[in-house]
Amino acid sequence: MNRLAGRVAAVTGSSRGIGRAIAAAFLAEGARVIVNSRQAEAAAATARELGSDTRGVAADVSMPEGAQAVVQAALETFGRLDVMVPNAGINIVKPAVDYAPEEWRGILATNLDGVFYCAQAAGRAMLEQRSGSIISIASVLSYSAFPQRAAYAAAKGGLLMLTKVLAVEWAAAGVRVNAIAPGYVATDMVKGLAGEGKVDLPAVRRRTPMGRLATPEEIAKAAVFLASDEASFITGETLVVDGGWLAYGWV
Repeated sequence: MNRLAGRVAAVTGSSRGIGRAIAAAFLAEGARVIVNSRQAEAAAATARELGSDTRGVAADVSMPEGAQAVVQAALETFGRLDVMVPNAGINIVKPAVDYAPEEWRGILATNLDGVFYCAQAAGRAMLEQRSGSIISIASVLSYSAFPQRAAYAAAKGGLLMLTKVLAVEWAAAGVRVNAIAPGYVATDMVKGLAGEGKVDLPAVRRRTPMGRLATPEEIAKAAVFLASDEASFITGETLVVDGGWLAYGWV
């Protein structure tokens, strides 16, 4: 449909899973895309596989300089930045009393600090051009408590308020800030946790009113919508894409 024709997007953590699906969906809608991974080989491979309108950037976006490198790559390669998706995230599933300090800090650094650094770096460019869309990836854990996920849930909860604050600060300059809160998605991370016995996929399917996990492509469709002019009057919102998980209260 070319809903993003002529636009430039950056998607962090996009060598696999939700991030890769978002990058591919943006390309299919006419955007040029910066893809990112901490590993140079993964970033380059993703760019090659997705096509000529893509550039791979190796950067650790949990650090301000890494986030700035992703934004700078967009500006230098394509001349502008219209959409930023700070998608990179990590998780640890373990009892809260067993967290090492570096584990707690590491999850917060990637899942919350990194989103802020990416939004801040992108925001500077977007405020100057007086247009842009920033879409972070929250979670149903932003709203609902799951045991043994204290750091991840704390970070994802923080994204909701970060989204609102940035939205109200930047709305007058034409920069929209929103988030997507997926439920369980069939990604390598979820499959890995299932393999370790930390996620019971049959139970997840039973608990989800739609009876299945989301695909990464379904999350990507939500990102395309929020990035497009179809969402031109939407800012400060978190779009829940969870198959009815949060709505379901029956035991």
